[in-house]
Amino acid sequence: MGLKLREKVASFFFEYDTPRMVLVKNKKVGLVFRLIQLVVLGYIIGWVFLYEKGYQSQDGIISSVSVKLKGLTVTNISGIGPHIWDVADYVFPPQGDSSFVVMTNVIITRGQKQDICPELPDAGQCNNDSDCIQGKYSRQGQGIMTGKCVDFNSNNKTCEIFGWCPVEEDNQIPDPPLLLEAENFTLFIKNSITFPTFKVSRRNLVEGITTSYLKKCTYHKNKDPFCPVFELGYIVKESGQNFRALALQGGVVGITIDWDCDLDWPVTYCKPVYQFHGLYNDDNNVSSGFNFRYAKYYRDNGTDYRTLYKVFGIRFDILVNGKAGKFNIIPTMTTIGSGIGIFGVASVVCDLLLLHFLPRRDYYKQRKFKYAEMRTPVSEKEEASPSSMSNLQNNVKGSQ
Repeated sequence: MGLKLREKVASFFFEYDTPRMVLVKNKKVGLVFRLIQLVVLGYIIGWVFLYEKGYQSQDGIISSVSVKLKGLTVTNISGIGPHIWDVADYVFPPQGDSSFVVMTNVIITRGQKQDICPELPDAGQCNNDSDCIQGKYSRQGQGIMTGKCVDFNSNNKTCEIFGWCPVEEDNQIPDPPLLLEAENFTLFIKNSITFPTFKVSRRNLVEGITTSYLKKCTYHKNKDPFCPVFELGYIVKESGQNFRALALQGGVVGITIDWDCDLDWPVTYCKPVYQFHGLYNDDNNVSSGFNFRYAKYYRDNGTDYRTLYKVFGIRFDILVNGKAGKFNIIPTMTTIGSGIGIFGVASVVCDLLLLHFLPRRDYYKQRKFKYAEMRTPVSEKEEASPSSMSNLQNNVKGSQ
């Protein structure tokens, strides 16, 4: 018993077994086998290693964005007169971040105070007081109903409301847009990023960008692709939209900053790529454009007043995407191991051809597989019995 155990232990540690291979001389199968291997090799080297950089470990991005705008324009609106607009007037929010709005058109309602006045016809016309429920408001209305139906003009009756009077009339959008000059305004984007795993930080103010350079450069995707100063008109044009049409009722433009960095090279090669995308620019005219309201309040003779602004503008959303890669032995070995496993596809395909599709498939099966039949083992008593011994002697005599 101990001898057999020692033999098994020695066999486990000091013997090596390997599968038996059958060499098949068939030109078609051999050609298919090499072609499949060649395709797999091209996929591993070309796609996995060179394009996807399977030998690198990856890291995500942490980003911060701030913006500054510059530009002036003058309007001459009826009832207001000449008015100059600067950054403090047309940028929302004024501090600028990754999402901001530049005003391009506006409807101004001056001298509003809390009072009683007739509602607009668009909010719902009425015929008598029963059509105006006291204390309620219409979804399109601008105040709370008092329960009275009054004359809006000689042709229409509307519900009387308690609200900011006179009510805002926003049906007539100024055309051309009042701040069409915004097309020439400039946008300065400052973007800082870091790849925490690799402890690498970068800014979009890359090498070669100086203070004097910033004062005169303007971004152009072919002539000056790293300048962080953009004309709004150029951004809208590159997004596939028309600035005048967008400025009339507003819209949304996306600015993407892509950082795709290979840190196996010097960090100076890690530079941003800017792209521009038009959003909300489909052919559906329902709720088109982009607008919002804000008010400026003041007090006169003990009464609170406000000037209401309905702003139409272009909203800019800045999105920062990026990843960094650097050589690492673990993903490299994992990729190589996966590639070796994929090479087994060639053997599987060729075995299918040999064993199921070629004319001599039965012959190949005999060569590839060794068949063994299960036999009942003979016990020691049966081997030592007289009948067994006599049978063995007869067999020996017969052989002599």
